[in-house]
Amino acid sequence: MNSFGARLRSAMDARGPLCVGIDPHASLLAAWGLKDDVDGLETFTRTVVEALADTVAVFKPQSAFFERFGSRGIAVLERAVADLRAAGGLVVMDAKRGDIGSTMAAYAETYLRPGAPLFSDALTVSPYLGYGSLQPAVDLARESGAGLFVLALTSNPEGAEVQRAVREDGRTIGATMLAHLAAENAGETPMGSFGAVVGATLGDLSSFDLDINGPLLAPGIGAQGATAADLPAVFGPAVRNVVPNVSRGVLKAGPDAAALKDAAERFADEIRAAVAV
Repeated sequence: MNSFGARLRSAMDARGPLCVGIDPHASLLAAWGLKDDVDGLETFTRTVVEALADTVAVFKPQSAFFERFGSRGIAVLERAVADLRAAGGLVVMDAKRGDIGSTMAAYAETYLRPGAPLFSDALTVSPYLGYGSLQPAVDLARESGAGLFVLALTSNPEGAEVQRAVREDGRTIGATMLAHLAAENAGETPMGSFGAVVGATLGDLSSFDLDINGPLLAPGIGAQGATAADLPAVFGPAVRNVVPNVSRGVLKAGPDAAALKDAAERFADEIRAAVAV
């Protein structure tokens, strides 16, 4: 299997640099005229998959919105992951897992071991038990040709108290995470498989070295207030490796499949024009 970084670059070049979040929260199900139950979840998810799986480069299902329905919700997620990947889409499982030792290894087996029911192209992880706690996921991702997106500079205001805290060496925690990722990706072509989550709403990030030779998953476009036109100013020279995530901006166009396609194509076109290099 080609590395996640290579597959991601190919998918973005072919389908456009857009990641669609699949976030079936209760208010969105209601807006689609669906009940907040497993049947509503399944209808919502199947509609998004059938409308977009063969045209959008990357999908980011938010695991929590499926987990809340128990085993039946997880079954819906498993089918969605399999169908998305079968249609050529890449799946970034947004589960933000983070732990130590055998527990982190078990999380890695859940999402990064080929053949596992929830095997995904990449997984979001939290490094705030120490970057080294992620080693089981790093190792299995390398072995499986998968990737990771590490929380580095997130868009939520609360994140700053940790991510912008300054270490004894004068470097912030967020910058430290970026440096770890740059080391993981050193020498990889066309880019590495170990990415960072960096919010598109954060404004000028020129004080951080975002050139990690890996992807930058950028939530915040659309409902959170950022636009495609903001990306060059936020990400600077690293903008070509940005994977902009749009969730509600696309999903609110449903349940009509054609409207979902139109919304995704519009965002992809805007992003493509903004990040052209």
